[in-house]
Amino acid sequence: MYLPAEWHPQAFVQLTWPHKGTDWAPLLDEVVQCYVQMAKEIACREPLLIVAQDVDEVEMQLQTGLVNMQNVKLFQCNTNDTWARDHGFISCLHSRQRILMDFQFNGWGMKFAANYDNQINRRLAEAEAIDGTYIGCLDFVLEGGSIESDGQGTLLTTSSCLLAPNRNEGMSQTDIERQLCQLFATERVLWLNHSWLAGDDTDGHIDTVARFCDAETIAYVQCTDSADEHYSELSAMEAELKQFTTKDGRPYRLIPLPMPSALYDETDADEDGQPQRLPATYANFLIMNGAVLVPTYGQKENDALAMKRLSSAFPDREIVGIDCRVLIRQHGSLHCCTMQYPATE
Repeated sequence: MYLPAEWHPQAFVQLTWPHKGTDWAPLLDEVVQCYVQMAKEIACREPLLIVAQDVDEVEMQLQTGLVNMQNVKLFQCNTNDTWARDHGFISCLHSRQRILMDFQFNGWGMKFAANYDNQINRRLAEAEAIDGTYIGCLDFVLEGGSIESDGQGTLLTTSSCLLAPNRNEGMSQTDIERQLCQLFATERVLWLNHSWLAGDDTDGHIDTVARFCDAETIAYVQCTDSADEHYSELSAMEAELKQFTTKDGRPYRLIPLPMPSALYDETDADEDGQPQRLPATYANFLIMNGAVLVPTYGQKENDALAMKRLSSAFPDREIVGIDCRVLIRQHGSLHCCTMQYPATE
């Protein structure tokens, strides 16, 4: 058994749809437009599973948005929120069989309600809505955005997230690494001890700062502005990445992604009355069959540079930008909204 890389051929992608009972309520029309755009780009390339509180309403939204409905499967289920990356199955492969691993999702360390989201996977399994063997791993808290796999036995992660309080308290770094290696038949875990984005609710998910593009390439967020609050921490992260080596001992090919210009939530101020900075990042891209969906933030130069850099990492895939300014207002982005499922053939 192994955890395939994201660029492994995919059977489908999952989205969990926003509704008026989520934190998206004040932004619902705007975020639905973004989700429709994601659905359109996904469904024109591969099948799409949408978990929704009201499938009839979502079907109308998709049809209005000219989404390829022949490639869409809708599943009705109660949900708290929409971050499929973190409440969705983490899928392994074993002898051409998909292994659906269901971990405990507790709202990123009990920060947010997750009682419905933590039941989605079991509902999908009970309804046989996804082909695969269900494995319950509910005694271990793990979010899909917190780990990156190269598909060849190496995981990339952050200590700030996996060792954060209210996730797996009582387990040491050694304990957690041993657990990861047993669960995913992993040979080694690369830990980043420096990784931080202002406004992040996840305690530093790896998919916001550094991503495998292939087994020898890592794209990462680079901060070049010494006056930026991220400069020290992200420079330290860059130094760590330069020390990492592939399994055969060679340095990784590192592709720096620009830091988006600061975006702020004007409705959320700190104790000093300053608006909260939002965790915008170009590292939160989704690798798909034939394409890479890249979050953009209405910043012409930065958006173009990020897409150009990623085109060098994925020369055989189309690079498609998705305006994610509304997503970042709830402190997440494109990759956080999606979960891919590997093909078994």
